[in-house]
Amino acid sequence: MGKFEIKDTFILNGEPFKVISGSFHYFRTVPEYWRDRLEKLKALGCNTVETYIPWNLTEPKKGEFNFEGFCDVEKFIQTATELGLYIIIRPSPYICAEWEFGGLPAWLLKDRNMRLRVSYKPFLDAVEDYYKVLLPKITKYQIDNGGNIILMQIENEYGYYANDHEYMKFMSDLMKKYGVTVPLITSDGPYHESYRGGYAEGAHPTGNFGSKTEERFDVIKDYANGGPLMCAEFWVGWFDHWGNGGHMKGNLVQSTEDLDKMLELGNVSIYMFEGGTNFGFMNGSNYYNELTPDVTSYDYDGILTEDGQITEKYKKYKEVISKYVDVPEVEFSMDIKRKAYGKLECKEKVSLFSVVDDLSTPVHLPYTVNMEELDQSYGYILYRSRLHSEAGIAKLKLWETADRANVFVDENPLITLYDHELDEEHNIPMEKFLACSQPAQMLAGKFMMERGLTPETAAAAIGEAGLSTGTLTGLNEKFDVLVENMGRVNFGPRMETQRKGIGRCVQINGHIHNDWDIYTLPLDNVEKIDFNKEYKEGTPAFYRFTFDVKEKGDTFLDFEGWGKGVIFLNGFNLGRFWEIGPQKRLYIPAPLLKDGENEIIVFETDGKHTDTIELKDEPDIG
Repeated sequence: MGKFEIKDTFILNGEPFKVISGSFHYFRTVPEYWRDRLEKLKALGCNTVETYIPWNLTEPKKGEFNFEGFCDVEKFIQTATELGLYIIIRPSPYICAEWEFGGLPAWLLKDRNMRLRVSYKPFLDAVEDYYKVLLPKITKYQIDNGGNIILMQIENEYGYYANDHEYMKFMSDLMKKYGVTVPLITSDGPYHESYRGGYAEGAHPTGNFGSKTEERFDVIKDYANGGPLMCAEFWVGWFDHWGNGGHMKGNLVQSTEDLDKMLELGNVSIYMFEGGTNFGFMNGSNYYNELTPDVTSYDYDGILTEDGQITEKYKKYKEVISKYVDVPEVEFSMDIKRKAYGKLECKEKVSLFSVVDDLSTPVHLPYTVNMEELDQSYGYILYRSRLHSEAGIAKLKLWETADRANVFVDENPLITLYDHELDEEHNIPMEKFLACSQPAQMLAGKFMMERGLTPETAAAAIGEAGLSTGTLTGLNEKFDVLVENMGRVNFGPRMETQRKGIGRCVQINGHIHNDWDIYTLPLDNVEKIDFNKEYKEGTPAFYRFTFDVKEKGDTFLDFEGWGKGVIFLNGFNLGRFWEIGPQKRLYIPAPLLKDGENEIIVFETDGKHTDTIELKDEPDIG
């Protein structure tokens, strides 16, 4: 059995030990590539790997746990151990990580009174129910049990969030209750108030920062009680959000100098060694003055690229690390290639409205509810009704709605609302409504014939007559609102407000509209799509492509000419795309491909598409 201690320095089996770690989120990389990435980590000179554990993937539904595939944390630990790497586990229920809801499961929000990361008993009970299943799976790999786990983290950047010390004590005691015996750490922003707020008795404080090493370490000294200094997240780059104008990059010269100083003065975990990918609907968001959802790529300008390629940063960092430790020679076990499969033509297409009943069974309610109340966590939710009493739509407001809504009349697009636009009441010009409503168009034709009006004057006449005398009442147009969860906020007090869909009501012409069929659309069943049904231009739709694979390679799907949506490969959700960039291609790892025919399904919400997509051999993240 081994032993890891914290004294004036880190002590491993009685000898001083400098932690040189890299952050690698196993759940952001296909399991087939874990060994490749860890071999490259070891070849960099790192002796340790650090990872979070995402609660929302591990317990996607209350009481239902997943430890397979991307969630096989034991396999990840075993692989790192086989390579001789030590391991830092951060199992905190909250991970931030630019991950959906900071890793918290969305089902927590079904409790309308939920308070997160404080001493609120339902939250604490949920954490304990999670830990009593999770922790026994990892504590057996602690160093004092014969494994390679040397440190575990209690919470994540808690001093940035709150200062409930009873909560921190509960979290510390809970980890010990379920078998954690290795030293515990906290990690906080490098400020005095953060360390005071995130304090936990018996836990060693570390810092998260990307520059000013000496200044940051001087702050930590005030709280480390003479113990070792460590940057638990040395930020070497940054993440991208949709519409930010270009891929974010770190300053290589400055970060190389900072790494050198960290190793001179203490210990480090490089964030990120490899960033990986926000597959599926797992990207997080930030919200300060506006909603900024993160892109699908989590490249982070890391030491390895999103697809595991060695960078110039890798080479520079290796030179620095070699000053402090002997860097081992590592023979890489995999030869991973990039491959272009060319341009693909659309084979079939079908409108969402044609297949929605195949994908979801509607819940009928007089009022709208959030997706969480219907036990849905991710994706889209469709609210369907009819304009059974309204005289057209002159004014529209969606109350307590998040994050993006496409509104349709008679399956024709009326208006798209996003973020702050959802807080406002919108005036709908009669000509816009006329363009959507077939019954109203017929009425306009009647007005033109009977009164000798032009289309423009007919619209005005309908608006005046319809809203004053009810001329449009009873036209019974179909009315749909498709709402997308763009990724829950992963940082700060807004996390407690992250219920998605239409939480309050739809208001038309000043009154609440009732009588709804609500379809949950997590899109985890795209195999049910019947492409023989009707396709209507300009509506949310599914587009099917196929291609044959004789030799597997990593490839990159170029979505130029497409609007907004999500893409599936052989049923696997590759993530979101959006024409506003900066990301222009989605990464497809070779292990997701099949020998022979492969299927790609593109779901596009805004009616903007071409007849082709292309699989290229180079990424384009902006």
